[in-house]
Amino acid sequence: MQSLQHELILGGARSGKSRTAEERARRWLAADGTHRASLVATALAGDAEMAARIARHRADRAARVPALETVEAPAALGATLLRLAAPQRLLVVDCLTLWATQCLLPPGVEPVRKPPCWAKEREALLRALKESRSPIVLVSNEIGLGLMPLAPEARAAVDALGELHQAVAARCGRVTLMVAGCELTVKTEPGP
Repeated sequence: MQSLQHELILGGARSGKSRTAEERARRWLAADGTHRASLVATALAGDAEMAARIARHRADRAARVPALETVEAPAALGATLLRLAAPQRLLVVDCLTLWATQCLLPPGVEPVRKPPCWAKEREALLRALKESRSPIVLVSNEIGLGLMPLAPEARAAVDALGELHQAVAARCGRVTLMVAGCELTVKTEPGP
């Protein structure tokens, strides 16, 4: 991965997105002894199953890439990316889907079509991609290929995530689609 080339990794559930992003981090770390890598985890544990899922992801990551530090950032993702940015540090965001859903459909809050925080959070993320001194790998679910949800708030969240993916992809030199553990290159541009 070249110095400031960002990558968006999309795919369905259990398609291999996270493992592919971790592999990018493992290779980054192996390429140079001065390199560091941080995983920016966006999940909130709203129930016991999600807490167990998060714990399993942490354990699996630690086994596969022990030098990959984890930073929790369920909110203020753009600010977190700018705070952590450094030329020798790769940032892996896992995942945009959870982060966006938590902002668009906050747990325990009456759903609204466009929460006031969304525009601010979205713009902060896009600004961070432009200004970051770190290469960034972003993981997200491609949820627009399935059934359309019945609830208007859920449809609005699907639309917002699709629009976010387009904006993020425009700021990334590489976009990868994961299907059944296989990488499909959607976009690739030469790095700086």
